Amino acid sequence: MKQLTKQIALLERVDQLIRLKATGAPKQLAERLEVSQATIFRIIETMKEMNAPVCYDISRQSYIYTEIAKFKCGFYVQDLDAHEERNLSGGANYKNLQVLSKF
Repeated sequence: MKQLTKQIALLERVDQLIRLKATGAPKQLAERLEVSQATIFRIIETMKEMNAPVCYDISRQSYIYTEIAKFKCGFYVQDLDAHEERNLSGGANYKNLQVLSKF
C-alpha cells in the first residue's frame, strides 16, 4: 500500500508542476523528482489514459494542460449539517444519539 501512496503523491506533484507550466524538459523533471526519465514518460502516458489534456510545449520547455484540469485523489472531509447528520444516523435514533453523546 505504501507504494500506491508514493505513486499517487508523484502523480499529484507532476500535476502541480504541469499546472504551473514548470516541469522543464522530461530529463529535468525526472531529476527534480528523483525518478527515471522512463518513469516520467509512463506517468504522462497514464495521465493521458485518464483523459488528462496534457502535451509538451516545446517553446515553454514544459508539459502543459491544453484545457483547465486538475488531478484529485483522496478523501475529502466536509462538515454535515443537522439534516445530513440525521440522515446518516438512521433518522429515528438521531435525538437519542444526541442525548447519549452529551454524557
